[in-house]
Amino acid sequence: MLTREEDVEISALRARGWTISQIARHTGRDRKTIRAYLAGERTPGVRKRHLPDPFEPFLDYVTARLAEDPHLWAQTLLDELEPLGFPLSYQSLTRNIRTRGLRPVCQACRTATERPNAVIPHPPGGETQWDWVDLPNPPASWDFGANAHLLVGSLAHSGRWRGYLEPCTDQPHLIEGLDRVARALGGVSGSWRFDRMSTVCHPSTGQVTASFAAVAKYYAVVPAICPPRRGNRKGVVEKANHTAAQRWWRTLPDEVSVEQAQASLDRFCSLRGDTRLRPTADGRASVATVAAREPLRPMPAEPYPAILAEPRVASRQAMISWRGNRYSVPPELAAATVIVAQPLRGTIIDIATTDGIVIARHERATDGLGATVRDHGHVLALDTAAMAAANSGRPHRRKERIPPGDAARAAAAALRAAADPTTTPTATTGATVTDLAAYERAATARSRT
Repeated sequence: MLTREEDVEISALRARGWTISQIARHTGRDRKTIRAYLAGERTPGVRKRHLPDPFEPFLDYVTARLAEDPHLWAQTLLDELEPLGFPLSYQSLTRNIRTRGLRPVCQACRTATERPNAVIPHPPGGETQWDWVDLPNPPASWDFGANAHLLVGSLAHSGRWRGYLEPCTDQPHLIEGLDRVARALGGVSGSWRFDRMSTVCHPSTGQVTASFAAVAKYYAVVPAICPPRRGNRKGVVEKANHTAAQRWWRTLPDEVSVEQAQASLDRFCSLRGDTRLRPTADGRASVATVAAREPLRPMPAEPYPAILAEPRVASRQAMISWRGNRYSVPPELAAATVIVAQPLRGTIIDIATTDGIVIARHERATDGLGATVRDHGHVLALDTAAMAAANSGRPHRRKERIPPGDAARAAAAALRAAADPTTTPTATTGATVTDLAAYERAATARSRT
């Protein structure tokens, strides 16, 4: 085998008029080797095989299978080849597929990942893009489950974005997030762009649902639904999602509350997001400067009349936590699950049982204030229940001796009498008395016999 450097040298010597014998003597190689490399029959750096390639008999099958299914796993292909007598390992199969270039490019997928992308114009105030971001591993004190959900809204022209943390992604929480984020962005744009989320449209057809159509009419916006598998239509908010997850959520401490985390996100958007420089027709300007020039319409005075409902577990002190405050419930529901409902309009919250019966209503305190709101009737009922439980007697010690009482002994005697009819329990003491008359009758009957 000749190296690439040796191949270059013999080619140069041949171009100078050297014979093959002279080149062979100069390099110390065989003449047949020099002739094969000069004729292009051998490749420099590739050793000539003395044994047949064991992959060659299966080359046509592998090529055909990968042409039929470009995404076919190599392990699945190996499962098909082994009954056909394939002698090589999984690593050899993948190496041959890679070095021979047997896996073709899937044209159907190429249209989604490598297709030409048109430049989509975004006039000022024309569009706001929306998307949910699932943020894993929230602090345990939030009681959000495995993921927190961040609704991100971004102005497509300026790139200004804001987000709002929610415990779930149902339609009432979506409406609350839309209202909060749109007010933080400064107003309403001409259209709101979504992907095919089921709370906005029917995913199969892309038609807006009747419930969300009422929301769009209330805010006077046109819902724009992305075509299927065309996520780059909302690329501005996708980049904001990436920034929120990697630059803000990744470094959020464990000890913060939901309200503190929301305030931290708002500060991050103002200090980091709005200070980014963007190229404009008048030169470079910050995102905040470009966003201030967008003609956004003012928001309605009140949010859309949706009702948020979330389950809560009451504490042993008959209190539930809601949006950074604590509210009382009747003591009968201590340690039970209740449903907290809050209309986006108004200043009250309703607490209901799981059957939907409202059992408490409170004036809603400012979110994150840390206030405790208790009804006077709940306080009195809780004190009464607590005192009644305290006067119920001394609790038992774990190793206390408690022998069977009168009722237990009477029941035991009744069981013994049912098992042995020759014994009868006394009515007063419960002790067992043997009836000797039965023995006398048995003896008399035996003597007569």
